[in-house]
Amino acid sequence: MENYDNLVDGINGLKKEGYIEDFNLKQNCIECRNGEYKIFHDEFQIDKFFRFDDDTDPGNEAILYAVSSDKYDLKGVLVNAYGIYSEDITNEMLEKLK
Repeated sequence: MENYDNLVDGINGLKKEGYIEDFNLKQNCIECRNGEYKIFHDEFQIDKFFRFDDDTDPGNEAILYAVSSDKYDLKGVLVNAYGIYSEDITNEMLEKLK
């Protein structure tokens, strides 16, 4: 499995692999294309993920997910902070992103 030194390298690497959509995390789904697609927890899978830790700045700590949806034929990236900066999401979404 590949490793990336930072979040930007990770996003660029995954985009080269075809993960071209930019997903946004909502409380009970992920969405892309300005809300055109709302994809619920049972309609996507996490193909891989990368955790980035920055001991000097907790605001730079994030998880990068490579996400795909067979139902919508989409592949993209989702970035989420963790710890005190993480999003408030439903239990189903939380379980999916573990």
